[in-house]
Amino acid sequence: MEINKLINEFCEYSTFIKGFSPCTIKRYRYCVDYYARSCGITQIEEVTELNIKQFFLNGRMVRKWSANSFITILKSLVVFFRWCEKEKHMIGNPAVDMEIPKLEKRLPPKLTRQEASKLIEIAYNYPYQIKFAKHRNRAIMSVFLMAGLRKRELLNLKYTDVDIENRSVFVRLGKGNKDRVVPICDRLADTLGKYLLERQKAGKTCPELFTALNTNTGFTSDGLRRMMTTLTKVLGKNFGVHKLRHTFATQMIEGGCDIFSLSKMMGHSDIKTTTIYLAATSEHLRSQISKHPLNKM
Repeated sequence: MEINKLINEFCEYSTFIKGFSPCTIKRYRYCVDYYARSCGITQIEEVTELNIKQFFLNGRMVRKWSANSFITILKSLVVFFRWCEKEKHMIGNPAVDMEIPKLEKRLPPKLTRQEASKLIEIAYNYPYQIKFAKHRNRAIMSVFLMAGLRKRELLNLKYTDVDIENRSVFVRLGKGNKDRVVPICDRLADTLGKYLLERQKAGKTCPELFTALNTNTGFTSDGLRRMMTTLTKVLGKNFGVHKLRHTFATQMIEGGCDIFSLSKMMGHSDIKTTTIYLAATSEHLRSQISKHPLNKM
């Protein structure tokens, strides 16, 4: 049977039965298609343990995949082939026994406190043609840096999800389809309050919190990418949305936030994911080493 037909059926099953997010479905589809194109196969019967091993070996040696990329693609193929096996389209799962490389233990990239503060100022003071843009872009950068939301979580925010009075933002169906409430500091509440006022003046009535400039519709992923490209050039340092999330986490640790509370704010399902930020901040480590008993003698 054709792999293209099977991946379509698998994605429908994963969407409507398993309830996976659009990002997860997109990743599954990309990984399976990538494997099929690289190996030059079109039928599920052509899938073998040998061409799978050659595919991953080529990825590491020629395409220079990181260990994380290797594991991400492998997990996607394993899930797809498991479904094919369950549906009697193949016998056994040829990817399930693949060895995986050891993950690199790299510290998450982040901006310094000065760079983060400068970025917010740039987002507000950049010479935009439309005044509304300065308030919107400053609010977006502030949410990333002061609340630690993921890109999709920010773009999915609704107007009614922000509670200025109670200092909180409601995140609907974040990663893993989980809702959570993220508290916000006074500065972020003030920034969002000013943005909401300008949003009202601009006549924006769409349900999305962050809107496009020229239409009464929600801000898009493409619009966010263009905005980030502009701000990156002005700041003079490369950064992406996830680096802003890492910056939020490390700044919170340096400010004295406990790891359990930070884990809840960031929506991590496993607190071990949050502990990487303990090693990412020298300020926190310095504050902890000063507690050594001999230091007080």
